Amino acid sequence: MAKALNASQVRVLTDIPNIGRSIAGDLRGLGVNTPADVAAMDPIAMYDALRTPMGLRHDPCVLDTFLAAKDFMNGGPALPWWHFTPIRKANKLISPE
Repeated sequence: MAKALNASQVRVLTDIPNIGRSIAGDLRGLGVNTPADVAAMDPIAMYDALRTPMGLRHDPCVLDTFLAAKDFMNGGPALPWWHFTPIRKANKLISPE
């Protein structure tokens, strides 16, 4: 299925641009189950919550993906996740470890 062109077309998480089955599964594991949940989520808190049991973080591109999804669900255009990489870096949204 093609991705949604705007937020009003989204019915399930995988309709959101940049969200595939794996990231949708991660989101559901964090309690983000609906497109409305994505619109309301805190991408940084969700990224931090994805730490492994040993305290290791996922690749920062996951945060970029969460930022892209939230932006889209709040009326932004469908942009590739890497569009959000310079935004994340400029705003120092995560601390280096």
